[in-house]
Amino acid sequence: MLPKILIVDDDPHIRELVSVFLEREGFQTYEAIDGLDALQKIDEVKVDMVILDIMMPNMDGFDVCFELRKYYDIPILMLTAKGETSQKVKGFHLGTDDYLVKPFDPIELVVRVKALLKRYQITVSQSIQVGNVLLNRKTFEVTIGEQTVTLPLKEFELLFTLGSKAGRTCSREQLIEDVWGYDFEGNERTLDVHMNRLREKFQEEKSRFSIKTIRGLGYRLEVSK
Repeated sequence: MLPKILIVDDDPHIRELVSVFLEREGFQTYEAIDGLDALQKIDEVKVDMVILDIMMPNMDGFDVCFELRKYYDIPILMLTAKGETSQKVKGFHLGTDDYLVKPFDPIELVVRVKALLKRYQITVSQSIQVGNVLLNRKTFEVTIGEQTVTLPLKEFELLFTLGSKAGRTCSREQLIEDVWGYDFEGNERTLDVHMNRLREKFQEEKSRFSIKTIRGLGYRLEVSK
């Protein structure tokens, strides 16, 4: 299973930035807009880790951390706009595991997340199972029933991204950012070409495994149970 990470921040741009980089590394992300929303989401979804902003409306990160530590033994990484020692000390006393000061490097955030999960002995899966489809990120292999296909890197990353959100629509912009990065200088036609290649390779399996074009939005992977 993919490790599930809850991102709690009232800034939608921060939530999106963190989600993009974590999902690119094979994590499954959920978002909460404030502390109260976070506590509700944690009751609904069994997450493996929480990334938590301090300054939020309704309930700040310190109060959320305090409540979480009453019931959950999971990694907590706090985000703060201030690097003051007093804030860090308060957070550590309440049970946070690590701090990151804004603005932060997303790559450093990913490294810290992996380190905390390792400390808690939560492993990052190298494969995901969606219905009868197995995606192996280590070998770039896709197995459907008895058929196994090895894909080129970009095609596999596209399929892995769709697979990690099976049944949900992924926007064209999100797919390009996840697979090619923010500095991609090509055009959306490149994405279409790769999607068509994927469809051709799994033409015989389309009844059990299909990539749907959602007009005006993006793509969605649909897999039969």
